[in-house]
Amino acid sequence: MGASCGRKLIEHDRSFGARFVAGADEAGRGSLAGPLSAAAVVLDLEKLRGSGGRALAGLRDSKQCDPAARERLLSSVLALSELVVVELIPAREIDRGGLHKANLEALRRALTACVPPAELCLVDGFSLGPEAPPHEALVGGDERSAAIACASIVAKVVRDRMMRRLDALYPNYGFSAHVGYITGAHSAAVRRHGPSAVHRRSFNAACYGQRV
Repeated sequence: MGASCGRKLIEHDRSFGARFVAGADEAGRGSLAGPLSAAAVVLDLEKLRGSGGRALAGLRDSKQCDPAARERLLSSVLALSELVVVELIPAREIDRGGLHKANLEALRRALTACVPPAELCLVDGFSLGPEAPPHEALVGGDERSAAIACASIVAKVVRDRMMRRLDALYPNYGFSAHVGYITGAHSAAVRRHGPSAVHRRSFNAACYGQRV
């Protein structure tokens, strides 16, 4: 997808007929360490005509961007959004209630904080249940919706920055390199030093080389 990607995502959100559209997405579901990060972003689609829309021309799902591109997009998202909300679920809470429950709760909290001003709420992937504000669940939403793509950028950058800061507190695990995801080096470090306070004890215990 080229520079027109952002325009296509914005036009998708305009097709619903609402002016203020919230999108929600998460980062860190598959991580062995660190929090789950969920973000919601409210866009005023009227402000994304002309120069506003051009500032998001390169917008796409965070997984399709390198770290430098995500940082650049974050600046544009923060400048153009009506509201940005981030909810973090720490590792211990994930362990207590399970990853899927934590994921739903984080996205629900983020979207709830957006209504108002949001007139329409979009979420990537699956329905959040009746406890959430009325919303549309879009499969592959981070590649279809501007609001969801913006949320994916925010969730990813916030979480990555946090994990790099945690590297200073837990220098044995290489968080600055893999931001908590499973790599050979990360798994080896956990087997060598044991899990830290920010590791998820309930997730993929084989990586720990022991029952945790």
